[in-house]
Amino acid sequence: MVKSLLLKMIGSHGYELHRKDGRSSFAGVLRHAKKMGVNPAEVIDVGAAHGRFTEICSRIFPNAGYLLIEPLKEYTPYLDKVCSKLSRSRHILIAAASRSGEMTLNVHPDLVGSSFYREDEDSDVNGVPRSVSTAPLDDLVKNAGALSPYLLKVDVQGSELDVLYGAGETLKNTELLILEASFLSFFAGAPIFYDVIAHMKSRGFVVYDIFGLSHRPLDGALAQADIAFVKEDSPLRADHHYATGEQRRALTRRLRTR
Repeated sequence: MVKSLLLKMIGSHGYELHRKDGRSSFAGVLRHAKKMGVNPAEVIDVGAAHGRFTEICSRIFPNAGYLLIEPLKEYTPYLDKVCSKLSRSRHILIAAASRSGEMTLNVHPDLVGSSFYREDEDSDVNGVPRSVSTAPLDDLVKNAGALSPYLLKVDVQGSELDVLYGAGETLKNTELLILEASFLSFFAGAPIFYDVIAHMKSRGFVVYDIFGLSHRPLDGALAQADIAFVKEDSPLRADHHYATGEQRRALTRRLRTR
């Protein structure tokens, strides 16, 4: 009753109340994707770290299986705990890459920023080099018996495209892909935002959403963002209209009253 009265009062003054959709977070983007019909059988979390993405995702897609991939042994206790709460989940201590073998990972003091690329910064950021095992994502997915369609998240500090070079078959069955991209060359030789967009376009994927913006402490410049991709012919892009007729009329009224 109170809510209805408030809405009427606001409307009588020519205003409309709109709920903020919370699309600036993983949870908001995933909830929206589910609402639009995304329903993965398997969520693949590459660069799982503490497993927080999987924790968020499992609340939204509780019936999906979860495959977590992470090369740092320091995160194993966290991932054990996360997987113990999910009936169909497992984690692998390995780095997804374009090929099988060994690569040198620069283990940062904060762990989170660890990368196969080095940063050209006057600090101890690059940490300690460590040899880690690598394998193509396609092999890891196949060996794990992961079921498609997939929701794929890749956050590997500059090596996102290297992961995708080894994920051709996996991408064919991916309905939503989330990558982290940098706007500046923090990692020497690593691809940045426009490289990622161009590469994904060549693989048949286009941007669906951008969220999780972060700014560098140096000067406040835009540093990184999470980007959600879908296939160009995805059902999520079937309608290219901006609004329904009713929505357009409401938008026009709102703009005319400003």
